[in-house]
Amino acid sequence: MASPILDKSLLFAARIVKLYQYLTKEKHETIISKQIIRSGTSIGANANEAAYGVSRADFIAKMQIALKETAETEYWLRLLIAVVSRTRAVSRRCFWALFAPCSLTGVSLSASQ
Repeated sequence: MASPILDKSLLFAARIVKLYQYLTKEKHETIISKQIIRSGTSIGANANEAAYGVSRADFIAKMQIALKETAETEYWLRLLIAVVSRTRAVSRRCFWALFAPCSLTGVSLSASQ
């Protein structure tokens, strides 16, 4: 079942996976990157599960979880940039390239409820 939210969350998750691979392999950062990959990939998983909800209440519950995961991912991305900006592990450009789509996904999820 294709939808703009599912498409955007899948692309976002793919970018999160690439960030995770970069952080763990190149920068040897594992603590924050594990949190980011969990919450960042969970957005799409929950939105996809909502698409197959058995009731409107089930759909809304899953979308609310996806929205919460979006907020959590935003937090971890902000923490990442705060912590690693001193070591230049992630550029501000890379940060905004991920943060902006995450925020837009949150807006889309909010609107879909």
